[in-house]
Amino acid sequence: MTDHLVIAPVLLPLLVGTLLLLIKSEDLRFQRILSTVSVIAQIGLALGLLCAVYGGEILVYTVGNWQAPFGIVLVADRLTAWMLIITALLSFCALLYAVRGADSAGRHFHVLFQMQLLGLNGAFLTGDLFNLFVFFEILLLASYSLLLHGGGRNRTKAGLHFVVINLVGSTLFLFAVGTLYGMLGTLNMADLAVKVAATPPEDIFLVNTAGLLLFGVFALKAALLPLYAWLPGAYAHTTASVAAIFAIMTKVGAYCILRVYTLIFGAQAGLAANLIEAWLLPLALATLIFGVLGIMASTHLRQQVAYLVIASIGSLLIAFGLNTEIGIAAGLYYLPHSTFSVAAFFLLADAIAKRRGEIADKFEPGPVIVYQRLFGVLFFITAVLVAGLPPLSGFIGKFLILHAALEHPMLPWVMSIILITSLLGLVALARGGSRLFYRTLPVTDTTVVINSEPNLNTPRSMIGELLPIISLLALCVALVICAGPITEFSMATANQLLQPSNYIQAVLSDGGQY
Repeated sequence: MTDHLVIAPVLLPLLVGTLLLLIKSEDLRFQRILSTVSVIAQIGLALGLLCAVYGGEILVYTVGNWQAPFGIVLVADRLTAWMLIITALLSFCALLYAVRGADSAGRHFHVLFQMQLLGLNGAFLTGDLFNLFVFFEILLLASYSLLLHGGGRNRTKAGLHFVVINLVGSTLFLFAVGTLYGMLGTLNMADLAVKVAATPPEDIFLVNTAGLLLFGVFALKAALLPLYAWLPGAYAHTTASVAAIFAIMTKVGAYCILRVYTLIFGAQAGLAANLIEAWLLPLALATLIFGVLGIMASTHLRQQVAYLVIASIGSLLIAFGLNTEIGIAAGLYYLPHSTFSVAAFFLLADAIAKRRGEIADKFEPGPVIVYQRLFGVLFFITAVLVAGLPPLSGFIGKFLILHAALEHPMLPWVMSIILITSLLGLVALARGGSRLFYRTLPVTDTTVVINSEPNLNTPRSMIGELLPIISLLALCVALVICAGPITEFSMATANQLLQPSNYIQAVLSDGGQY
C-alpha cells in the first residue's frame, strides 16, 4: 500500500483539475474550496512519502505492470519527497493569497493551478526522460496560461517571450532524448545510467553531445546565465500568487541537473563521467553576479524580487556545482529557504504596491500607506532573510555553502563572490526599502491616487492578505529551528544521490508496484 503513494501526487491534481473543468461550475467559492482541499491533501501525501523514504528506501511504481526499462516508472526517494513537500507547502500559501480575488481575474484559474501541480509533481517523480519531457510540457502549458491570467499589455509581452524561449527549449529537449534513444535504445534513467557507463569510445561523442544539450535545456528552465533573460519580465508582470508558485519553477531545472548528472553522468559514467563539472560552477557564479547586478539596477520592487530569483538559483547551483556530498547537502538546505523567502517577497511586494496608488511598486516617493510600520517590519524581515544575514535560514544556507567550498580549488572565487554579492544585495534592498517607506509625499499632495479598493485595509482583508506571507516566513523560521534534523536529512539525501547503484537496482528489479 505504501508504494501506491508514489502515484498519488500525480493522480490527485489530475483528477481535481479534470473535475473542475468538467463540472463547469460558475460558483467560484466551490472551486476555491475544492482546490484548497486538494492542495491540503497533497501536503499530506508528500508528508506520507517523506516518512516512507526517510530511512533511505526507494519506492518504484510501474504503471500498467510494464517493468522497467520498457514501461513507465515513477520513483520516490529522499530527493523526490523533499521536492514534493516544498512544492505542496508553497502552493498552499500561494493559493491562500490567490483566493482573495486574484483567481477571479480570468477563467479556469483553479484548473490551471492543479495542472501546474500535476506537471511539477510528475517532473519530480518520473524515472524516464521522455516522461520528464511530457511533464515539462504540462507544467509549461499551465504556466503560460497562469502567466497571462488577468491580461494586460506588459503581461502579454512577457508571456510571449516566455512561450517562445521555452518552446525552443522543448525542441532541444526532443533532440537530446532522440539522440540518446537512437544511441542507447532506452530513455529510462536507471537504464541510461547503466548504458552510458558502458558506451564505447566511438559512440561517446554523440552521447556527450546529447548530455550537454540536456544541460542546456535544464539551464534554461533554471534561468542559468546566459539563459535567464525570459525570467525578470515574466515574474515581475504576472499576478503575485502566480509569481509565488513560479518560485519553484527554476528549482525544477536545478532538480533535473542534480538528478540527471549524478545518476546518468556522474562519477560512475565511464567516458562520460562528470560531464558538466567544468561548466556548472563557473556559470552558477556568473549567474549570481548578474542576478545581483539586476537587483541593484531594478526600478520596481517586483522586478527586484524577480532578479532575486536569479541570484538565488546562482547560489543554489554553486552548491550543486561543488559536486561533493557536503555541497549538495548545503544546496538542499538552501533550496526551500530560497523558494519560500522569494515567494513571500512577491506576495509582500504586491500588498505594498496596492497601497501606493498609481506609483505602485516603483522606487519613487509615494503616499504614506496604511499600516506602514507593519509592512515596513515585514519588508525588513524578508530582506534580511533573502540577503543571508544571521540568524535566519538564509545565513545558515550560505554558511553551509561556504563551508562546503573550503576544500574546493575554486574556494577564493566562491568565497569572494558569495560574500560580495550578499553585501551588494543587502545594500540594494536597503535602498529600495528606504525609497518605499521613508521618502514619502506630504499628505496634502494630490498628484497621487491612493488605492481604489475601499476594503483593502479592513481587519478581515488584512488577515487574509498577511496570512500567506507570514506562513512562508514562518516556514523559513522552521528551517532555522529544525536546522539540525534538516541538515542530517540533506546529508543523507546527498549520499544517496552520489551512490546511484541503489536507485538503479530498485528501478531495474522486479519489485515495482502497479
